[in-house]
Order: sequence, then structure tokens, then C-alpha cells
Amino acid sequence: MRFRRVELDANKRRLNKVASVEDLRRIARRRLPRGVFDYIDGGAEDERTLANNSAAFARIEFRPRVLREVGDVDPSTTLLGRPLPYPLVLAPTGYTRVADPQGELAVARSAERFKLPYTLSTMATRSIEDVAAVSNGRKWFQVYTFRDRGLVKDMISRAAESGYEAIMPTVDLAVLGQRDRDVRRGFTMPPKLGVGTLLDGAIHPGWTWAFARSEPIKFANVAHHGVSASSGAPASMAAYASMKFDPNLSWRDIEWMRSIWDGPMIIKGIQSVEDAVLAAEHGVEAIALSNHGGRQLDSAPAAVDLIAPVLDVVGDRLEIICDGGVRRGSDIVKAVALGAKACMAGRAYLYALGAAGEQGVDWVLSMFDADIRRTMALTGVRSIDELTPELVAVPSR
Repeated sequence: MRFRRVELDANKRRLNKVASVEDLRRIARRRLPRGVFDYIDGGAEDERTLANNSAAFARIEFRPRVLREVGDVDPSTTLLGRPLPYPLVLAPTGYTRVADPQGELAVARSAERFKLPYTLSTMATRSIEDVAAVSNGRKWFQVYTFRDRGLVKDMISRAAESGYEAIMPTVDLAVLGQRDRDVRRGFTMPPKLGVGTLLDGAIHPGWTWAFARSEPIKFANVAHHGVSASSGAPASMAAYASMKFDPNLSWRDIEWMRSIWDGPMIIKGIQSVEDAVLAAEHGVEAIALSNHGGRQLDSAPAAVDLIAPVLDVVGDRLEIICDGGVRRGSDIVKAVALGAKACMAGRAYLYALGAAGEQGVDWVLSMFDADIRRTMALTGVRSIDELTPELVAVPSR
């Protein structure tokens, strides 16, 4: 008889039993306070769009080819004119330190190791400069348009000075969507203390101990401009958004950002063919087809369903990134076969961060790489250039 070696590292112990993002989700749900988990996991209203983001990928079938000499599979590609080891970008997520004290720093370090772009959110809990200090990898900065345009200009200038490659104006949050789980939980930043909070903390001692030993959470990029997550009374995201974000955001703001930013621009939140055409006319380098992970307008279209019709009208005038519902490498293969240059994933790495910290993020990025290679081999494809619409069967809606 041979006995398995005892693993002393708790994170490695957990990861040894993980086979998928869904496994990471279950571990994160067990380890994180319920309000924190629901913030990461939840969507808008009845969560129809949240569910459909993944279901849309599941509806697409492969049309595999065999006897294709797939002993040497290469998933590398390019994005914004630069090499990419496989077609994935780490999406921007706010409040990342609620999943793990290292938050954005852990994710940025992991992204650099895998040579993937990491997108820092305006509402990050680590600053533009903090992330640049720990990562020499590809970094993008996601921009929310505040009423205070001086603040927006300041953040874009700081991103340029810190070596960020691209900016990503996010255009689907002129007002905040109704996120029922957050309302029911009374989720705020910082978390409010009460009997329920104390009980939840006692049930999740690992998270509570790490949270208590860490510096206060704040909106690090805007902490010096009015209300922040560490400015005193807890604030809901809805209250913050209504106070600070500009609902009059328009294409004129895209033109203005163009005038103050010299690098590539990706517009995130395109949800129609018509707006994709306007983005191309405004000369942006890329768009992210996205419904904000199902967290804004419920019953919005799934991003993967938009790829083909958008590609038909914009052609090669810009690059298409598919954001929302990516849980396996096979999802990425499907999106690229339909015409996307890459996918974005946010929840996948947040589950990983909540489950096993930075080691969890490494695990999920390694998993995506292996998944993509295996899926390409099983469909008879050796390179990204061979991923074409003929490889998939898309059901009529």
C-alpha cells in the first residue's frame, strides 16, 4: 500500500480536489461570509442574464474533426498588436480585497506570470500605482466616467505614467443595476457590523481573521476625491454610483478620452450591433461585448450571441472581446471560433481568489490554458488561426 503524502499547505490541499471553476465557486461559498460571496456571485434582479451568459456557451456545440495531427497544439494569438499566450484577458472587478486581503495585487502578479493582460477597475481596492509596483506585465485600466471629469483625467494620466497599456471605458453603468442579493444582505463598503455580521464572521474564521489583520478597504483610486469605502459611514455601491457617476455619458466622452490618452482604447459594455458600428466609427481599437456579468440590465443579451452579428458589420475595423459567462477553456475556443480575438473572465478568478488566494488564481489560469489546448486537440485544431465558424454549431434562437 502507498499512502498519499500529507499536504500541509491548506490552499494546496483545497486545490488538489479542484477540477473546475464550479469547484472553486463551491469552496469560495464555504470560506467567504455570505454577503461577500453573494456580492461576487450575484447578478441583477432575477439573474436571468447571469444564468444566460453561461447557458449561451452551453447551447453551442462543436463540430469536431478527427485524424488531424494534433500532437502540437498552439493556442497563442495576438491582441492589440501584442503576443498573447492564449486568448484571455483578466476582467476588471471592484472590491477585490473582500475575496482575499491581497486582492488586486495577487491577481496582477498571477496575470504577469501567465503573460496575460490584467484590467484594474476604477473601483479597485488597490491603486493604479500599487498594482504597477508589483507587476511589470500587461496592464489595462478600466474607466468609469465620474461627474468630476478632473478626476477621470487624473486617473487616466496616472495610468499613463504607471505604464498601463490601454484604457477601457465601461459604458453600461450610467446608473447602477438593481442587485437583489446585495440589497437583501445590506452589502456595503466597508461591511457594516451587526449581529448577523458577527455570526457570519464566527462561521468563517479564516476570512474574518485575515480581514481583521489587514489595512482598511478603500476605493484606492479615488480615495482622495470625496466619498470612499474608508471615509466613515458604510456606503452601498448604488448610493456611491448615484452620487459620483455621470448618467449623461455619451460618445462625446469617448472622443474626449481619445484626446487625453495616446494608447489603445477598448469600450466595454457594447450590447448591440448598432453601438458596435458607432465604436468602429469612433476609431477605438477594440470592444468588449459585455452585459457587466449580468449585474446591470436583466434580460440583456449574452455576449457570445453577439459575436457573429457584430463581426458581420464591423469586420476587421476593430477587435472583439467576449466578456461574460466564461467558465471553461472550451468557452473561449467557442468564442474565438465565432470571431472574437479573446475572452474576458472576472468571476472565475474571484472564485479562485476566495478559495485559495493567489495560488487559486494561478490554478485557474493554468486550467484555462490546459482546457484550451485539450479542446483544440479534440476538435482537430492545431492553431488559433484554424478556429473558424465551421467548427461550431450555433442553434437558431
